[in-house]
Amino acid sequence: MRRAGGRGPEELRPVNITQGYLDYAEGSALVTWGRNRVLCAASILEQVPRFREYSGGGWVTGEYGMLPRSTNTRQARESLSGRVSGRTYEIQRLIGRSLRAVVDLQALGPRTAVLDCDVLQADGGTRTAAITGAMVALALALENLRRRGVVETMPLRAPVAAVSVALAGGRLLLDPDYEEDSQAAVDANFVATGQGDLIEVQATGEGGPFPAALMGEMLDLALQGIQKIVRLQEEVLAPCLPLPW
Repeated sequence: MRRAGGRGPEELRPVNITQGYLDYAEGSALVTWGRNRVLCAASILEQVPRFREYSGGGWVTGEYGMLPRSTNTRQARESLSGRVSGRTYEIQRLIGRSLRAVVDLQALGPRTAVLDCDVLQADGGTRTAAITGAMVALALALENLRRRGVVETMPLRAPVAAVSVALAGGRLLLDPDYEEDSQAAVDANFVATGQGDLIEVQATGEGGPFPAALMGEMLDLALQGIQKIVRLQEEVLAPCLPLPW
């Protein structure tokens, strides 16, 4: 399989993060990742879910959606159907889990960080792009709290990023686009910190069972990609805040 743009098997698509893309959100970032376009906004609410009311700490949650013409054919808005699809719900939970893993919820205090990730254009890997951009948006929002003296210390403990790996055409491919992903025999998403600590791994044998040894190869490839993405996140954030990790 020849990769679009002449990429090698271990190469990411071009990734760019524009911080502060929205005027009103406490933190925001537009992620351009290949042909993906994902807009991430972080909002800080002075309230917590009921199950966190007496904890003294906060919460981090995510919401995710795709615009009707983010894909080749128009898809109806989920809001009109009256319910969120299983795929959307699963991605929202993944975004929330991924960011909560690197936030000190007690230091955040009794408030909720809501991460809205809206896909303007999709070409495979929107959930990994959403997590990567949401981390930047969240860091900006939390720094805003610190500067205002609302929190004593920066609640963000580490950077987090995500990337996909696929076995397609008999080769392991880092960061597959939609065409590659649609032909994959094995598809996996990895979420990890900048230190290489894993937060979540999702792997599926689309064509049937696959050797357990393949997971190690996929992990090594994914962590190489995540390190590159984290460096980009740090470059974007460095002019805006002292990196706390």
